[in-house]
Amino acid sequence: MSDHLPDGYEISTDAARLDVGLVHRWLSEDAYWALGRSRQKQEDAIAHSLNFGLYDQASGAQLAYARIVTDRATFAWLCDVYVDPGARGKGLGGALVDAVCAHLEPYGLRRVMLATADAHAVYARSGFEPLATPEKWMALGEQ
Repeated sequence: MSDHLPDGYEISTDAARLDVGLVHRWLSEDAYWALGRSRQKQEDAIAHSLNFGLYDQASGAQLAYARIVTDRATFAWLCDVYVDPGARGKGLGGALVDAVCAHLEPYGLRRVMLATADAHAVYARSGFEPLATPEKWMALGEQ
């Protein structure tokens, strides 16, 4: 699914393969944007999103996760990108983001958005840029 994925790993959009308990633990206990998220909220988010799991081919263990909220026509929001701490530094996060972008390409979306406090360089390698006109954008809810 990604040309940049190191050997020995695979990416799948099969939500049935996700280790939901592991994803919930990663996000609710270690991801600054999702601390304290309930298991039910995570399950609902998974159920209503396009999900990407990155797995070790030999063991089948899930090592990373990303989620897309999209209408599959005009817009997508990339969120909940997480790489297991023990698997970081191998290029897996960048490969996962590249795979997500490649998966979305056939939809011809006008815009794919994301928010990050500390991983701008990872996303920039996949073509993401800061908003050219942030004054146009508004949000409702927690910022």
